[in-house]
Amino acid sequence: MSQDSATATEAARKLTGRRRREVVAVLLFSGGPIFESSIPLSVFGIDRQDAGVPRYRLLVCGGEEGPLRTTGGLELSTPYGLEAISRAGTVVVPAWRSITSPPPEEALDALRRAHEEGARIVGLCTGAFVLAAAGLLDGRPATTHWMYAPTLAKRYPSVHVDPRELFVDDGDVLTSAGTAAGIDLCLHIVRTDHGTEAAGALARRLVVPPRRSGGQERYLDRSLPEEIGSDPLAEVVAWALEHLHEQFDVETLAARAYMSRRTFDRRFRSLTGSAPLQWLITQRVLQAQRLLETSDYSVDEVAGRCGFRSPVALRGHFRRQLGSSPAAYRAAYRARRPQGGGLENITSMIDPVVPAQVAIAGRRPGASPVAAVSGGSMEHLRPGPDAYAPGRPALPGQRSAP
Repeated sequence: MSQDSATATEAARKLTGRRRREVVAVLLFSGGPIFESSIPLSVFGIDRQDAGVPRYRLLVCGGEEGPLRTTGGLELSTPYGLEAISRAGTVVVPAWRSITSPPPEEALDALRRAHEEGARIVGLCTGAFVLAAAGLLDGRPATTHWMYAPTLAKRYPSVHVDPRELFVDDGDVLTSAGTAAGIDLCLHIVRTDHGTEAAGALARRLVVPPRRSGGQERYLDRSLPEEIGSDPLAEVVAWALEHLHEQFDVETLAARAYMSRRTFDRRFRSLTGSAPLQWLITQRVLQAQRLLETSDYSVDEVAGRCGFRSPVALRGHFRRQLGSSPAAYRAAYRARRPQGGGLENITSMIDPVVPAQVAIAGRRPGASPVAAVSGGSMEHLRPGPDAYAPGRPALPGQRSAP
């Protein structure tokens, strides 16, 4: 028996009453995005036994009084209410409408009760905020969409937020990053329950890779949450971004903030959810990306203009974060840029090559990483070898799914 199967079996023994792991309750709220909401419905709600995928029983539950209004003004009427969660061994919260407003207390009570009775609780994207509000992420590692990770870390300081991971499996509580990362986590659940072959069969039906490597780091924006704008650290952060071409360290930033290094680290992490050293390194890598894309500076010159002490340091950090050397990245980027004024140029205008973005926190050892997805609204217009990352250069040596 595989380790995943053994873990699933052990967890299943903890289920009480009539709960069964293969009974999946999906908890929907008004105002939720329809794409994220539809992911667990598609994965667990369609009978694909003819393709070798074990069947789940799906219970779509309303987390509040309906009808539920989704993005686009659609209205949904769910066949079940919160009472149906009492029969589920897996409960999925695919999204929450607002990262600043509290979820209904009745829904939080239902989640707490399900967890106490051994159910597996899953939060996709902003669904992690619902799990955190219920107290189910206290003291646990978790992730969410990189854009909301700092807010999750600030609102729930007892949660160990890792914005680099595409999903985090902490046994009976699982969370994922945004949008299609929810598919990756759902596939992981099927793999845990029924093995690699079943997950592979489902992935083929969904036309997605069965397992991915990588993380959100290529899509993390250099900007910090809006909340930092009124904080005294905002000036220090702005200075750092304007002086990336200079060689300075976190001690320099702490001194500018008139804080000890320890206090500065704690304040910076509480505001952003990331360690200042990792943030500084990844800002330098991002600056290097931009210079590689827009200038003819040599790699050695790029290293100097980004504050790295040597080209060797640049190459090491660049490869660790992006899976490619600086020279290979530049070559791949330029190879993908359209040279003429024809159809390729038009495609570039509506779906430009998105510079790889970078992480603001370290990777949790032992997490199950999967590849990141682009958040571009026009991404479906450019087909490519990786349906999750349209618009990205095919980097030589880039980490790929096995």
